[in-house]
Amino acid sequence: MPTTSKAALRAQLQAARRRVADAVRADEARMLSEHLEAAKNIVSSDNTVCAYVPVGAEPGSIEMLEVLLRRAGRVLLPVARTTADNATVPLRWGEYRPGTLTSGRWGLLEPPEPWLPASAIAEASLILVPSLAVDRSGVRLGRGRGFYDRSLGDRDPHARLLAVVRDAELVDELPAEPHDIPMTDALTPRMGLTALKPR
Repeated sequence: MPTTSKAALRAQLQAARRRVADAVRADEARMLSEHLEAAKNIVSSDNTVCAYVPVGAEPGSIEMLEVLLRRAGRVLLPVARTTADNATVPLRWGEYRPGTLTSGRWGLLEPPEPWLPASAIAEASLILVPSLAVDRSGVRLGRGRGFYDRSLGDRDPHARLLAVVRDAELVDELPAEPHDIPMTDALTPRMGLTALKPR
């Protein structure tokens, strides 16, 4: 797989996700939530978690956020913005409160203002990272805009980085770049929480 370009891999993975039946996607979302509910050591009531709202064919659901909110002290969601010339900037964050999400850019659902600065990611002990694929050494393939590449550098270095993917998207190897920050874990519907081993 690493000989394929990232752009080609993204296209293949996004096309495969679009072919997943709605009923299968809903069943997988339920399994992901159940794994988070069962993972007793992943988060506690005094923790902050950074998560995201799945959109389109991304695995997961709002129910995952509800599970995290019940388990953690606070759940933060990303707010993606660009500069006037469309350059990507680090994510800002807002607190998740059920029933208050609004429509943002690119079809994303996001928390309403007030928003926290990009540095708020440093408060999180667990960060769920949207991913098209992740390999067993923690290399993540995202959508290519670079929001998380620009944001994860500000995290607590001890935070767990959890790539949420479908089972077939946890692969043996992906192309890596020097700026990539390895994920510590993957969460898939059937395999559940899987520890990754950085090279």
